[in-house]
Amino acid sequence: MVLTIDAVFDGQVFRPIQPITLPTNLRVQIAVTAEETPVLSFLDVAESLKLEGPPDWSVHLDEYLYGARRLNGH
Repeated sequence: MVLTIDAVFDGQVFRPIQPITLPTNLRVQIAVTAEETPVLSFLDVAESLKLEGPPDWSVHLDEYLYGARRLNGH
């Protein structure tokens, strides 16, 4: 019998995500396939959001954030 079980490894044992209906103390063989989540940079995440805005965002960021053009950094 082949049964696919999603589990989390807690450092010592594999913990099934959902209940399993197998007899207690049944010997099984486990084949592990790890699903690694890719680590994304901030720029990768920002680009994936597909944000749209005015072309001068970087020049007038404070104005867009705070509503008024800030003079002399105040």
